[in-house]
Formats: sequence, C-alpha cells, structure tokens
Amino acid sequence: MAYKITDKCIGCGACAAQCPVSCIADKGGRYEIDENTCIGCGGCSNVCPVGAPEEN
Repeated sequence: MAYKITDKCIGCGACAAQCPVSCIADKGGRYEIDENTCIGCGGCSNVCPVGAPEEN
C-alpha cells in the first residue's frame, strides 16, 4: 500500500533521503509521495521525526 505525506510535514527531507525508489519530491517546502511509484516499504515513515508519512 502506498504512503502519503500528511499536513504534519515540516519539510526536513528525511523521508526523501530514505526512499529506495526516489518517489518523494520537495514541493515548495513540503514533501509529496508519487503514489504510482511508492512500493509501500514504510522507510519514510520510520525516519520521519513527526510521523507525517502514513499509509494511504
């Protein structure tokens, strides 16, 4: 199941650095996940300091 980044995002970029398929992009200080590319590994959720990535 793909992940999405919620409004909790603080724009630190930890999630993007952790993503093995590079599906997370900075959208002006906030990060977004490309649902079509996300493999649902949860790596982004595990490193996010505020728990912004959640299963979609």
